[in-house]
Parts: sequence; structure tokens; C-alpha cells
Amino acid sequence: MEKKEIIKNARERMNVEHLTPMQSKLAELPLRAQTVTLIAPTGSGKTLAFALALLRRVNPGNDKGVQAVVLAPARELALQITKVLASLAPGMRISALYGGHSMLEEKRSLEAKTPDIIVATPGRLLDHLQRRNIDLRSVKTLVLDEYDKSLELGFSDEMRRLVSAMRNVKMLILTSATRLKEFPEFINLAENLELDYSSEAIKPDLELFNVASAEADKLPALKALLLRLPHERTMVFVNHRESAERVFQYVKKGGFPAILYHGALDQQQRETAVDLFTNGTTPIMIATDLAARGLDIPAVGSVIHYHLPVGAETGTHRNGRAARMGATGSVYYIIGPGEEPIADAATWEPTAAPESWTPELATLFFHAGKKEKLSKGDIVGALTKVCGLRGEQVGQIALHDHRALVAVPRDEADKIVEIMGRNRIKGQKIRVTRIYNTF
Repeated sequence: MEKKEIIKNARERMNVEHLTPMQSKLAELPLRAQTVTLIAPTGSGKTLAFALALLRRVNPGNDKGVQAVVLAPARELALQITKVLASLAPGMRISALYGGHSMLEEKRSLEAKTPDIIVATPGRLLDHLQRRNIDLRSVKTLVLDEYDKSLELGFSDEMRRLVSAMRNVKMLILTSATRLKEFPEFINLAENLELDYSSEAIKPDLELFNVASAEADKLPALKALLLRLPHERTMVFVNHRESAERVFQYVKKGGFPAILYHGALDQQQRETAVDLFTNGTTPIMIATDLAARGLDIPAVGSVIHYHLPVGAETGTHRNGRAARMGATGSVYYIIGPGEEPIADAATWEPTAAPESWTPELATLFFHAGKKEKLSKGDIVGALTKVCGLRGEQVGQIALHDHRALVAVPRDEADKIVEIMGRNRIKGQKIRVTRIYNTF
């Protein structure tokens, strides 16, 4: 694919006005065989950078097999990468393969038409390979994204077996947020080009605050803080799943619009959590560090460390959610008895606060999606022409294979559900319900 076309799509479909030096460098890499290690922090635009290099090496419509593979450590990251690639190359055949998704649907998709590019988690792609659902011998370009995280999660063996099956790879791009101390033997670094942009990252514009908790149980301090924050996206980080459940239940019972996010939730629950958080209907996310990296979430206004981060790197990733690509934000550390306040952080002073607050938006659940030939245009048309909303009243639409989530004005939500119960979209009777956060 031509570089000019890729950059044109980035500008028109992703609102990218200018490439960063890192992205320009990857876009200019020569097409010869080589290995590239890219070191850059989360939120610096790595995905677009390696996508520019990868897409130049893919010939759309080539029927000689899979041309490129991207391996990512988490399903959310795999979906984010797929979204970026689809925006940059709308004519490409791109398949996302990941755990929690229907294995049968993925198999049928692979059988129907061989993809140009596969984006996958290591375990799921290895499963397809072992079932002989896919042949990887034609792959010429391989990206191991967030490679440090993949090692941390124990995917070394899966990656070794997959790399050995891709015996004709000419271009290997390995990305990492941190410098690796050692590389596995299955990665050939003989022709390695190291690109280190870790020191050139945009410095986050963050205000840091210490929030005193008189009790070891920090829930009252968290409630007092949440009541006084602006009605914007806020992420509350804890160190364990059990703690996330406990904090979530407390916050939810307190009347706050909150959503839960951790690794024990199933895939649809996790995707729904991200949709509700990003569309403004549930602007508080209680999460483990799984949410600190790899999610396609716009910059949040506030990050709260309910539990202090274990290690500086963990804290950096959490805080990066409130400072992506140079955005501003506030970070609050809840300090319990016996815990040391964070150096260089101001002391947070509580002010007068309301007893509770409610978002202006609600989310509607359309029980049909891309597989039922439902498009975002169809949804907007139904909401404006049938339900009487103005175009600007229709909020974010998250369209999935068999469902769609749509943000609408809260005071219009129940009326829309009632109207849609009597009408059709493109001749289809599609059930529409209102989401009330239950997990």
C-alpha cells in the first residue's frame, strides 16, 4: 500500500494532522528485510507508527495467503489495533482473533476469505494454528506489540511457537514501553535497528494531590473525593480484583454512575464497560491495572489511586490515562494511616459538594449489529427520523458483531425504547432496551 494513501487516510479518518517524529521514522523505513525494536511509552502513538510501516508492506487483494500478523497481549489492545488498521486501510481484509470471541465465527471468517492481516492474542492464534484453521507460512511482516507486557503475562512459549510457524518473515517489529534486559532466543536481532523514543515522550501535564484517609478503609475518603470532582471520566485503580468488586459495590450503592473492569469479567462485559465509560453515560471506572494499558480510551480527567501503585512503572501507566498525547489531568493518591504521602503532590482540601450527581446521557442497547447488516447510519436514521432526535443529540455509537450501544439524552431514553418497540430498522424488528449498569 502506498505511503501517501495511508497518511491521507490517517488525516481524513483519524484526524491526524501531523505525524510525530517516531511515526515519520517508521513510515520511512526501507522495505528490505530487517528487525526493528521500538521503545516508546503507552499513549505516544506507537500503534499508528508501526501500522504505517506494516501497511506499506501489504498488497491488498493478494490471494497468496496472510501477509502480516500483529500479536498483542490483550484482547482490548487487539481490537484497538484492528480499528486503527481498518481506518488506515479500509480496503484491507483484517481479522481480529482473540479469546472470549466466538471460535466458530472466527473459523468461518477465515474459511470464507483469507485475511491480508491478522491481529491476534498469542493464545488464540496458536489455537487456530493447531486446529489448522490458518496457514502462517505466507506471513512476511510480523509485529509483536507491547512485547514487555506479553512476557509479563507469560506468553513467551506461545510466541516462540508462532514465530517458528512464520518461517518466511522478512520484517519483524517489536514494540515495548520499556527497555528489555534480554531477548528470547527465537527473536533474531542480527539486523536489529533500535528506535528509542522513551526520552522524547510528551511530558504529561498533571496536577498531583495527596488525599488523606483517616481510616485504613479508604472508602469514605473515596466518596468524599468523587463528590467533588467534575463530571468527567475518572478511573479509580485498585491492586486486586476482589478490591475492585468491593469498591465498585460501595460506589454503586452510593449512587455514583460507575462501571467495573477487571480480568475476571467476560469479553462482552469488558467491552460494554469501555463503551459505557467512553460514551459519557457511566463516567467512573473502578479497575485493576489491566485498564492501565492497551485500551482505546480517550484521555480521562482524573486518575485516583485507591491503592498506591506497586512500582513506579505501574504508577506511570495509570497516570498516563489522564495525560495521553499531552492532555492535561489530575491524579489523586489516597493516603491511609502508615502510608507515605507522594512527594511533589499538593494536599487536597475538600470543598462543598452535592450529595450525588447524575450524567446527562443514557445508553440504549440495540440487539443487533454488524453481522445483522446494521450500520451506524441506520441507527442515526432511526433515532432522528423515527424517534425525533436531532442529529447532535445522538452520542457515541459502539457497533459490535451482534449488538450496538448508543448514547442518547437521559430524559429521552425511555421514550425512544417505547417508539422503537413499534417500529423497524431496514425492515427488521430490532429489540432496543436501556442499559442499567448491573455488573
